[in-house]
Amino acid sequence: MTDTAAPLPSSAQRVADLLVSMGHDKPVVMLPSTGRTSAEAAAAVGCDVAEIAKSIIFRRLSDDAPVLVIASGANRVDEAKVTALTGPLGKADAKFVRDKTGYAIGGVCPVGHVVKPVMLIDRDLFNFDSIWAAAGHPHALFSLTAAQLEKMTGGAVADVRLEAPPPAH
Repeated sequence: MTDTAAPLPSSAQRVADLLVSMGHDKPVVMLPSTGRTSAEAAAAVGCDVAEIAKSIIFRRLSDDAPVLVIASGANRVDEAKVTALTGPLGKADAKFVRDKTGYAIGGVCPVGHVVKPVMLIDRDLFNFDSIWAAAGHPHALFSLTAAQLEKMTGGAVADVRLEAPPPAH
């Protein structure tokens, strides 16, 4: 991790300011290299990949609303489970993600969106004492608990994990 005294990129500074205004006491941390994937982020902060709260954006087809799933970095998201909770979904391209969240793909923070998303939080994140989430930039993260994530976002806790198929015999 890099020295936190260096100035943050503007998108990460916006998140840092928002976190302070929410009373969150953990700083935004800049990684020396990208944290675009859960594995990269976990390696950089020294945690298990499952402790990374990854942001996945979908586009709800009925009204073009953003649907943000905050999932454990170890889990694949079951789109059918999400659809059952939100209605039919489409893919969100980079322009949709930036226009609706204010963040680029790879740095979508759980808070501070341009358009308030429909939000689901992977219940598996509650298995950990602390988790790490993107802070508005592909190199920026912040630490929090799953309970803090739920409180900050008002997101619904749900089972969104894609179950692995049983092994073939």
